[in-house]
Amino acid sequence: MNDREHELFEAELRRLQPAKPPEELMTRFAAVLPVRSQRTEARALPAQPPEIWWVWLRWLAPGLAAAVAVVVMLMPWTKQPSRLAAVNASPAPGTNNVEIDRQLVAAFDTVAQMPNGEPVRFRCREWVENVVLRDPAQGVVVEHRTPRFEMVPIGFEIY
Repeated sequence: MNDREHELFEAELRRLQPAKPPEELMTRFAAVLPVRSQRTEARALPAQPPEIWWVWLRWLAPGLAAAVAVVVMLMPWTKQPSRLAAVNASPAPGTNNVEIDRQLVAAFDTVAQMPNGEPVRFRCREWVENVVLRDPAQGVVVEHRTPRFEMVPIGFEIY
């Protein structure tokens, strides 16, 4: 179907009027649907504008949360200034041997259901990342191992 035929088809669809449903179908719908009582409609309150303190609170709460987060992050450094000074006073090790390793521990696919019932496939991988710093001159070896879980959603392809 080319563009011209497509446009003609859409124009014809716009001109069509939908048919009225049969009375029998409408009576069946009316029997199934709950009837709204007049009392429930009368109880609905008109929308009122929010009070001024609520508007200010809505804007101040995120700022206050950010300030508390900054204070909490800086707290450990202010509690132990001697340890921080000792770390800053020592010269940085002259590492000449750095190893960075990443190992795949497990890989699998799994299927889950979204809240709307749609299935979704996940590709899962478990990794272990290892960083080793060596300074043979001072005999220092620093090793840091970190597990990592990677989960990537993959949609089902329907043909």
